[in-house]
Amino acid sequence: MGETVKLRTAGAQPTSYRTGLVAALDVGSSKVVCLIGRAEPGSLRVVGAALRESQGIKSGTVVNVQDAEDSIREAVAAAENHADTRLQTVLVSVSCGAPKSVTARAAMQLDGDLVSDAHITSLLAEARANCRTEDLEMIQSAPVSYVVDEARGVRDPRGMFSQRIGVTMHAVAVKPLPLQNLKLAVQRCHLNVGAALVTPYASGLSCLTADEMQLGATVIDMGGGTTSLAVFLEGQLVHADVVPLGGAHVTSDLARMLSAPLSAAERLKTLYGAALGEIETSTDVVSVPQMGEDGEDYAFRVPRSMLTRIIQPRLEEILIEVQNRLRASGFDVAAGRRAVITGGASQLAATRELAQRVLNKQVRLGRPQTYPGLPAAGAGPDYSTALGLLTAGATMPPEILNPDSAGVQEDIRETGFLRRLVGGIFG
Repeated sequence: MGETVKLRTAGAQPTSYRTGLVAALDVGSSKVVCLIGRAEPGSLRVVGAALRESQGIKSGTVVNVQDAEDSIREAVAAAENHADTRLQTVLVSVSCGAPKSVTARAAMQLDGDLVSDAHITSLLAEARANCRTEDLEMIQSAPVSYVVDEARGVRDPRGMFSQRIGVTMHAVAVKPLPLQNLKLAVQRCHLNVGAALVTPYASGLSCLTADEMQLGATVIDMGGGTTSLAVFLEGQLVHADVVPLGGAHVTSDLARMLSAPLSAAERLKTLYGAALGEIETSTDVVSVPQMGEDGEDYAFRVPRSMLTRIIQPRLEEILIEVQNRLRASGFDVAAGRRAVITGGASQLAATRELAQRVLNKQVRLGRPQTYPGLPAAGAGPDYSTALGLLTAGATMPPEILNPDSAGVQEDIRETGFLRRLVGGIFG
């Protein structure tokens, strides 16, 4: 009892061929998380987990391949030792390359025929081709909805008679060079990138309830170097974007304004900071170490409220930019008034209240669905993306995880999805 839990999925149901090991690698600006899970039909158990400080990554983009490689290698090695296995293939989160949502449609004339798997395969291939753009590389794609003659909102038209079927496809594409640099850092650790998912989509898979996905919700993943957003509607991802600002920028503001070392500024932010001034009304003072000085004699004492006065403007800037991008996409109203904030930076005191004020939405703090075997420290919002990647690897169809695999369903059925995705993982 308690060895496994049922998977929570979005738009996809676990099937019998999704069994075996699956590995998730969340490469962020402040941390690298590696999770290894053992999947069974409809259930998952974590067998290896590790978190290491990230180096060589700024605002989600690799700026030093060697440092990024070292961080990834340390996290993967620790998770492998925990799981007593060796990895060859991983699922990776992506927040670099200015992710862009692309929507396209395709249609097919059937003249009253029964819709078959072959029809759907051909229709989806055409829709994915329509999503491709010359200067961007597609990292994921999925059908949003089907139209069968005059009936809209059909989830699966197979087995229906139809004169004409159509599909709306949503894809996420990024600039190829930043993505290649990220993959290079992973590959230099002797790992293959089996699939790449945009960060807020993975976070949404682990944090949103089924009702939120169906009725509409916006996921805001507040990381160290980026704040990414994903809009879910009718069980599907319909928009994704990334703002190149995050918790590290708040830390940098504190360090600059208080002349404190970055490490001390991060500690002050975590222990004493707040996102709203009215939350912090005490007259407490905090000791701020000064750059280049040693000992308490040179520490600078400031009111605790001063930290909030530095933090709040930066968080407001980030959230206002999120709101502007939602409005520009047209999904600010369509997705409803429900928003879920997650990620490490969302844990700062009063961030939820500030987000409600700026976004004019009902906001909750999103904690990810956890699995047996996960350390207690992995239950927080900073693990949302990694756990979402793990869930996706155990449940998602391969054509969503990797658009280049579309059209090879028969081969997948014969070989097994996870063996195909993480083939070569052995313990």
